[in-house]
Amino acid sequence: MAQRLPASLTPLEVALDAVLRGLGPVAPIELPLAEALNCIAADMPPPGPHPPRDLAASDGWAMRSGDLVGASSYAPVPLTVPPAWVEAGEAMPDGTDCVVDADALDTSGPLPQVLAEAIPGQGVRRAGSDIAEGRAVTETGRRVLPRDLLRARAAGLETLSVRRPRLHLLNVPAGEITAGFIAEVARVAGAEVVRSEAPGRDVAAIAGALDVRGCDLVITIGGSGVGRADATVTALAGRGEVLAHGIALQPGRTAAVARIDATPVVALPGAPDQAFAAWCAIALPVLDRLSGSRARKTLALPLTRKVASSVGLAEVVLLERRQGTWAPLAVGELSLDAIARAEAWLVVPGDSEGFAADALVDAYMLRE
Repeated sequence: MAQRLPASLTPLEVALDAVLRGLGPVAPIELPLAEALNCIAADMPPPGPHPPRDLAASDGWAMRSGDLVGASSYAPVPLTVPPAWVEAGEAMPDGTDCVVDADALDTSGPLPQVLAEAIPGQGVRRAGSDIAEGRAVTETGRRVLPRDLLRARAAGLETLSVRRPRLHLLNVPAGEITAGFIAEVARVAGAEVVRSEAPGRDVAAIAGALDVRGCDLVITIGGSGVGRADATVTALAGRGEVLAHGIALQPGRTAAVARIDATPVVALPGAPDQAFAAWCAIALPVLDRLSGSRARKTLALPLTRKVASSVGLAEVVLLERRQGTWAPLAVGELSLDAIARAEAWLVVPGDSEGFAADALVDAYMLRE
């Protein structure tokens, strides 16, 4: 049986404008490094250069390269002062700028003799070579990745300043698989996720579970259609203002956007494919606005084949990379296999009939 829809559909861009209106980034917080992973980095002062001074990069003798000019096994250069031995990672003694191997120094005679030349910086990790003076360990507005934590730990930091919106995910019973999936993708996107279950699918049960206290965004899963058991939108109308119900998005046409007080709400359908499409097209832009995220990573590649779309509906396309091109996996109807395999996604605008084969398209990456 065909799915019943709201009487009219709101264009995707109109629904997005309505729910994004007036939203700004949440306040930054300090989090331990492990907890900051995947959050959006906030502005913070640079930690200073690392290493803070020149270090030995290998075991050997610390010397001044200017004293070794012309040294060789045929013309050893005697030293009036014995050099200092350094282990890898130790600070270079003052006045030295190179480390020579152990066998480059002959200590058999009355004076130590150097048997090889060296250049400035040989065997040395220069101050600031890992993190330059004035360089931050994270890029403001970008997701914190493991490589950022590497630099932060090297710089001796224990916390990072990040923006992590608090997302309340309310599952209307019967959407457990979808709720778990959306909770996981929300955490990867940098949100702190608090999950709860509505005690029933009726209006009173859902309305009573719509708790916005301490939350920056509410996501509901299920009950957004127009069937007899679908009461989420009615509950939202009783608690706040429904901005749009029925969005010209395929899949995900029964999604809705609302506000309870100043908190944005995105009601996702209960089916995994519809929820994922509405998450990408609607909820993720809201989360990005709250986290202060810059434009998400995209990759422009030509299409292997034509993508046809119905005018009047924005359609989600899942893509897989093949030999330097984007191969469409699904358009408008998303199988779980396509969702699992997809490396990127894009939305065909509602006023477009799609994209021609070989057209260059800029797609949002699902994987790093």
